[in-house]
Amino acid sequence: MSITLLRHGETERPGRYHGRSDIALSRQGFSQMEIAVAGADWDHILSSPLRRCADFADALAQRLNRPMSSDARLCELDFGEWEGCTAAELQLRVPEALGRFWSDPDQHPPPRGEAVSSLRDRVLAALSEQAAVHGAKRLLIVTHGGPIRVLLAQRDGIALNQLLSIEVALAARIEL
Repeated sequence: MSITLLRHGETERPGRYHGRSDIALSRQGFSQMEIAVAGADWDHILSSPLRRCADFADALAQRLNRPMSSDARLCELDFGEWEGCTAAELQLRVPEALGRFWSDPDQHPPPRGEAVSSLRDRVLAALSEQAAVHGAKRLLIVTHGGPIRVLLAQRDGIALNQLLSIEVALAARIEL
């Protein structure tokens, strides 16, 4: 199986922790993703159900005449009480908690948010299941920074407390 990961592009509300918030792509974000996939083809497209991923995945699947499905386990980390906030806002309100999260996001998740180990478990389960379903096909997974970081950390043997050190740009296309 060949797996390509694609992070969503810029959203309508950039620079914020949008884990489970269903924020749409900006026009620029859609264009970023179009550029990232130019000239490529896949047998199946799998997406997070959140609009910033699913809208593009659906449009691409229609254009390529390929099947598309979604899996909620590919959603971004749940940022709990930090949902919709910028890092600057959190730095003013809760600097110690934000610093602990940045230094070890698994042991110090956002208040009422999700631990990174939970994100890892659900993303790896989704990938394992999809690998069994799609076999040797070329699969495009359209998802978020968190799930991509988890998959790269798993591949490269990086500990969960180092997850935030993995850079994943908007609209990044990564061959797994």
